[in-house]
Amino acid sequence: MTSNATRPGPLQWIGYSFGRTLPPSMQDWVRNDLTGDWAVPRHLIRSMVPFVPIYALGFMLPGPLSLRAAVVLLGVLLALFYSAAYMEPNRARRLERHGLPKDLQNPKAEARHAREKQRYDAAHGKNA
Repeated sequence: MTSNATRPGPLQWIGYSFGRTLPPSMQDWVRNDLTGDWAVPRHLIRSMVPFVPIYALGFMLPGPLSLRAAVVLLGVLLALFYSAAYMEPNRARRLERHGLPKDLQNPKAEARHAREKQRYDAAHGKNA
């Protein structure tokens, strides 16, 4: 892949999933990945990639297939729980590592919040 690419290739994306920093030319892609409309599902999927080898090992355990599937499912659910719990700190760290402000938010969500605040202030008056 050339150094002026604007989105990562498959190997770069896998490295990004493991925490590698992408080149500066992909900063817009990183911004959208971490703050775009589908940032939460992308985060949850991306956070499962490092665990794929562990899930594969779970299927190689001895015992019935249903038991092995239950072990893997438990691992997936546990990983999803912790991934969701630590989503904001992980997002902030990734933004910072890519040279973006760590408090960067989705522009649509910020606009929606500003409109809600404006409506609230109009209905209830500003708090001093």
